[in-house]
Amino acid sequence: MILTPNGPFDMVKHWVNGFWALLKFGMQMCIILVTGHALASSKPVRRLIDKVAALPKGTASGAALVCFAAALMALINWGLGLIVGALLAREVGRCGARRGISMHYPLLGAAGYVGLMVWHGGLSGSAPITASSTDPGTNIMFDIMGALPVSSTVFSPMNIFLSIAFLAILPALVALMTPKDAAGTEGFDKWAQDAGSVDEEPRASDTRGGVAGWLENSLLLSVLIGVMGMSYVVYDFATGGFARLGIDSLNFFFLFVGILLHGTPIRYVRAVGEGVKSCAGIILQFPFYSGIMGMIKFSGLVGIFSAWVVSISGPHSFVVFTFFGAGIVNIFVPSGGGQWAVQGPVVVKAAQELGVSFPRALMAVAYGDEWTNMFQPFWALPLLGITGLKARDIIGYSMMILLLAAPLFILALLFLPA
Repeated sequence: MILTPNGPFDMVKHWVNGFWALLKFGMQMCIILVTGHALASSKPVRRLIDKVAALPKGTASGAALVCFAAALMALINWGLGLIVGALLAREVGRCGARRGISMHYPLLGAAGYVGLMVWHGGLSGSAPITASSTDPGTNIMFDIMGALPVSSTVFSPMNIFLSIAFLAILPALVALMTPKDAAGTEGFDKWAQDAGSVDEEPRASDTRGGVAGWLENSLLLSVLIGVMGMSYVVYDFATGGFARLGIDSLNFFFLFVGILLHGTPIRYVRAVGEGVKSCAGIILQFPFYSGIMGMIKFSGLVGIFSAWVVSISGPHSFVVFTFFGAGIVNIFVPSGGGQWAVQGPVVVKAAQELGVSFPRALMAVAYGDEWTNMFQPFWALPLLGITGLKARDIIGYSMMILLLAAPLFILALLFLPA
């Protein structure tokens, strides 16, 4: 209202005009989280987690293992990485308690959350994946920058280097943060009573008889549906390759892989029910992010903001300002997709005027968003529920990761080819 010729009710109208614009995108984000959660809670994945959890001999090796697994899974699907990190942290703590090994459980939990440091450069990264869409309803900046292929964002030399570097560096950092007096730290038992669980088996009292019960517990039905879905995934990739990679294709893949791994429809239904609990923030907050986007876009504020950014930036300093700006915005808009909706119009417009490549500008937003996830515990809520930890137990460790990772992000944005 101060910077543009818009009165209070004008801004309300802009807010409402944008309020429901991201319904499709919000649903896509919910499905990413739910399918990742369901996949992580399947019997084969849980068995693998149990076996891996028995490998560490102490806190340092346990934290490094949890961190590496969480980051690797987050590069595939951020929901999968978040839940695998939480489950593995809990199981490593349990194995240590059973074997009488002193484990610093908060560090294990923090290691599970650190995987979100790399998610936005992965296959489910909201900004790069939506920017690859040719659907203006999904790709909100399609009218300016068109569809950016993932080869220029997710699979760019810059992002591949950063992803590999963090897979090596992050586990080493969390291992080095192990308290020296491990015997004096409180281990798993303190939090075990608050640790959550994923109930993947149908309870006997809820199992129905007759045809309905047979269908719910039919391995044949899950295999039939799963094979149908996966056959198209194989066909789609064989004919289109990475050019077909997008949010819908990723969600389609994880949905049907999860159905196959759970074995029966009722197990998958229950796993989805557990995962949906983590979607409350997306469902409630995305319309408000979309409303903010409408206010910025329709009031003319996007032009003013972008002109201001251009006035204080050069082509090189722009990506640094964008990175730190994205980190600040993430504290108030703790969602990569919601943040891109709010910040994307300003960044793309400014990049266009400064002659900065759209992929580099977009990845600066993505990196800034994932960077301050280490300070913003919104997405840690599912992990905290599973591990029984509190945000204060892990935030000190994740903040150290935030401080140590910033120079690597900036150097990559300035000097590596996008």
